[in-house]
Amino acid sequence: MELKLRDDFIKLGQALKAAGLVDSGVDAKIVIQDGEVTVNGEVEMRRGKKLYPGDVVEFDGETIEIVG
Repeated sequence: MELKLRDDFIKLGQALKAAGLVDSGVDAKIVIQDGEVTVNGEVEMRRGKKLYPGDVVEFDGETIEIVG
């Protein structure tokens, strides 16, 4: 799935929500803190991690590619 940016970047928690993979920011915080989310193949524990075009997020068997 591709997620098109409206700004220069999107934060990880917002990206999960925008892609419909979590229902709320609270849910995003939980799955990120539990180590269930990877960015570019590495576990990312920061909900505020800035994502830019080319970044790839994986969670729950779904892949999100950030595009500009």
